[in-house]
Amino acid sequence: MAPRTEHDTAGRRAFLRFATAFAAVVAVFAPRRSPANEVPPQLQAGSRSSPRPLTPAEIQAAVHRVTGGAKVTPGRVKLDLPPIVENGNSVHCTVTVQSPMTPADYVKSVHIFTERNPQPNVIGVRLGPRAGLAKFSARIRLADTQKVTAIAEMSDGTFWSDRAEIVVTGGACLEDT
Repeated sequence: MAPRTEHDTAGRRAFLRFATAFAAVVAVFAPRRSPANEVPPQLQAGSRSSPRPLTPAEIQAAVHRVTGGAKVTPGRVKLDLPPIVENGNSVHCTVTVQSPMTPADYVKSVHIFTERNPQPNVIGVRLGPRAGLAKFSARIRLADTQKVTAIAEMSDGTFWSDRAEIVVTGGACLEDT
């Protein structure tokens, strides 16, 4: 077997970046069947008015469905969001998790929660040790100015988080009547 060249390593890295980006796109557009993505009761009546902000208890319930009640510790996760956007229909976000991504220590999943969207869990991405890099970028829709939280589940069963506030001058997720 021939030794790996620098070209082989660069090709592997490019493939891993592509695979991570592809997984993020699939996670965004895949049908959501998780209980964490259920529409809150206040939005199930068919109202087309602006959604009211979720209560802290409702957000905590959505987080609880993902974490199973485990403690979520701030740290190891970095959520990058612009501080202000004009259009909430396509907000670029990047989540980076500090992890060696080895078979013994890796990121199992990353979830993004919002407090003013009809569905609080807007993204759920599953990763594994072969991902090579615990980082992904996506575009999300945000209904209004709000706080966004990213939570990462590690292979040892711990949960870590980061939170960012974003000002949205033109919200998404709302339909005109």
